[in-house]
Amino acid sequence: MSNVTNGAIAKASHRKKIHDWIVVIILLVLLIAAFTVSANTGTIRLSPMELFRTLFGQGTPQQELILFEFRLPRMIIAILIGAGLAVSGCIMQGVSRNSLADPGILGINAGAGLMVMLFVLLFPSMQTMNSLFLLPALALIGSGAAAILIYALSYKKGEGISPTRLLLSGIGVAAGISAAMIIMTLKLTPESYTFVANWLAGSIWGSNWKFVMALLPWIIVLLPFAYYKANVMNVLNLGDQTASGLGTPIEKERILLLAAAVG
Repeated sequence: MSNVTNGAIAKASHRKKIHDWIVVIILLVLLIAAFTVSANTGTIRLSPMELFRTLFGQGTPQQELILFEFRLPRMIIAILIGAGLAVSGCIMQGVSRNSLADPGILGINAGAGLMVMLFVLLFPSMQTMNSLFLLPALALIGSGAAAILIYALSYKKGEGISPTRLLLSGIGVAAGISAAMIIMTLKLTPESYTFVANWLAGSIWGSNWKFVMALLPWIIVLLPFAYYKANVMNVLNLGDQTASGLGTPIEKERILLLAAAVG
């Protein structure tokens, strides 16, 4: 009976691996297709053959300018942003044990937006606001402060962090910050309000290689870290008592995972 059970588990594990590889291949094909369509979208079109020739240095100067200076940076930064948001949401779901959790629901995005809006309100110079690194740094500080506040509100001495309290605290903090941002918008000039609205909505328009290089180090560090901690998130999903029984330092791992999601 034991051999039969082990064989069934091995077959199920093998089928799951095959399924995972099929999903990865399908997503990779879709990514390549989206890449090709995006590179061919614009006033001047690049056929798939022209695209691949240009990628390998066989295109005309005009084609190289269009692809490498205008379209390729936007496509790469869109991929990096998508990967970062997906992994951040996955971490939030693993920590809170709720499939609906994401940085927006837990109030992390609201903290980042509040810090940016506060800075724009106090320092309305457009040249300062257009700094490549300043606003992302301020957003990181704001999201980190929101995460610390949410963690403190959901922490209970002797019990640690409850996923339910974490989720409800995040929703409450997000609602409070959103209300504060609505009040602050009344004090913004029309130009500052337009800038903040566009910044909060997000855009890859005008992105260049400087934006890619500013984002790339975070992705290179945080994505492998999240992958390395995947087994820890699986253990956390078993419940605090089971995870603690397996020797997992629950609070330490939650703090590290939340920090990675915020970053």
